[in-house]
Amino acid sequence: MTAVDIPGSTLSESVTIATEVKRSAARASWTALGALLLRDLTVLRKHLAEFVLRTLIQPFLLVFVFLFVFPEIGQSVGGGSGSASFATVLVPGVVGISVMFQGVQSVALTLAQEFGFTREIEDRVQAPCPVWMVAVAKILSGVVQGILAAVIVFPIAAVVHAAGVHPIFDIKWAVALTLIPLTCIAFSSLGLVLGCVFEPRNIGLMFGFIVLPITFLGGTYYPWTRLASVKVGGFKWLQTLVLINPLIYVNEGMRAAFTAVPHMHLYVVYPVLVGFSVVFVTLGIRSFNKRVLS
Repeated sequence: MTAVDIPGSTLSESVTIATEVKRSAARASWTALGALLLRDLTVLRKHLAEFVLRTLIQPFLLVFVFLFVFPEIGQSVGGGSGSASFATVLVPGVVGISVMFQGVQSVALTLAQEFGFTREIEDRVQAPCPVWMVAVAKILSGVVQGILAAVIVFPIAAVVHAAGVHPIFDIKWAVALTLIPLTCIAFSSLGLVLGCVFEPRNIGLMFGFIVLPITFLGGTYYPWTRLASVKVGGFKWLQTLVLINPLIYVNEGMRAAFTAVPHMHLYVVYPVLVGFSVVFVTLGIRSFNKRVLS
């Protein structure tokens, strides 16, 4: 930091002034970050009913069809002797997929609007803080919405089922309370990457080519361990292929947090999710800076 040269002042006074200027700029940046986040939370509070409906509709339909309709009509999935076991596997997967959808949608779709016709992003980047802090505010907003989604979805998914189809829970709070925020960070930052990479007019392609494959190959409806039976020449190709999917680690971690069914080891789940989070945050901030400053 170069000392501010003020006529009549000593060197120590100039250094002190320069330090105070630096501290004031840092305080202004963090204050602006808090204001950006508070604005997003205020908008969320005003549209809370819409948020709850958007969050609940997909997981409710999943558990309603698989855990209520199928057992009632005797369908093989969710019906018969394995219905309770399938319910135990499905409910944590529904929580994981809800957090994923909420994290990606809340950031990517908002950025599509702000980069598109509203051009609101131009107002945000004029805040008295570095551009990367605006990106961080987006991620934090998505994290809050993802946590709310998990809190809302789990009770609904746990109670919507047919008679005799009872998910068996074994909740480990330490795992749940650390895994859910980590999941929210990973998918909110992924939403930042996708929102910056995809043009607003092509946002539909994001769901078709990115979100849907992540969803169906993310272990929502089946545990990762059961994929070992899918082989070609003795090679467990599908169980290996899905390891590039961050959702598989989330759903396996959710099963570890909420049930006692076989799951991927947590000493694999946590480091991989931390790695995905670091990669997505780094790529997201770089993509955001490039998009805004180009």
